[in-house]
Amino acid sequence: MWKVIGTWLFILRLPFFALLCASFFLVLDHLPIPAVGRKLLLWLILAIPGVWWIDLQLDGVKRGSLSQQDPSRFPRERTVIAAQFTSPIDALYLASIFDPVFVVSYPGTRKVKRVSLWRAATLALAAPATTAPAHGLTDLRTLVKDNPHRVIVVFPEMTTTNGKGILPLSTSLLTTSRDVSIFPVSLRYTAPDITTPVPGAWTLFLWNLLSRPNHYIRVRIAEGVRNTPAHQPNGIGEEHTPVEPTDATDDERKVLDHIGDSLARLARNKRVNLTLEDKIAFAKLWAKEKEKKT
Repeated sequence: MWKVIGTWLFILRLPFFALLCASFFLVLDHLPIPAVGRKLLLWLILAIPGVWWIDLQLDGVKRGSLSQQDPSRFPRERTVIAAQFTSPIDALYLASIFDPVFVVSYPGTRKVKRVSLWRAATLALAAPATTAPAHGLTDLRTLVKDNPHRVIVVFPEMTTTNGKGILPLSTSLLTTSRDVSIFPVSLRYTAPDITTPVPGAWTLFLWNLLSRPNHYIRVRIAEGVRNTPAHQPNGIGEEHTPVEPTDATDDERKVLDHIGDSLARLARNKRVNLTLEDKIAFAKLWAKEKEKKT
């Protein structure tokens, strides 16, 4: 019975979902629409498959007391969000709340690349990038300075997981200024089947997204972390850009560990020492097992 209902939900929702996504990303996203209008359109996109936000918690804050908290406990302009990466819905939800600037981190460099919302969402089902592009790179310090009224969103794990482990974090987070807060943010889904650890599995993702009546998002936000002067590489001052090498010093590693531990606590799972190469090997093994079954 549920398969029959799910099939009908998928058939009914797919045309509306595809039409609205195409209209937004091909046309509306390129027009000077106010942030409020963009957020409403994104909420409409999320409403079609029944994606609803049901719970928001600040780490260490009792339920029912969010309104009493200082505004500095929430991500706002001139702050960075370090978000767990499990699904294309991550980018859509964060855009519908914060209207942020999205960036991509790469292994072996502290540089990042600014990307569109569409690119940020589709990267959830893309193969991990093991090298950075030759052009178009910048750093978080510069992006915050150039976008003083925006939030910057980083997916520091650099690829998606199934939400059951936190991968080693990119050193791109270490290029923030000492006055900029980094907020670890975890998004958890019920049911968890719209997480996308397998590259290219668009058909399965769309089926899971559109065939279920509802999907619920629980958001957890940790207290902001700052890259203090003691953590600035080589003692470089506020007005300069941190330099390579990409390997973190002991003080810098403490900053990354703090953020990684916060993400693990918020998501109620553990940090794992798996690399992007491990993710690629997993994807190849998954593909081989799928071929055997077919």
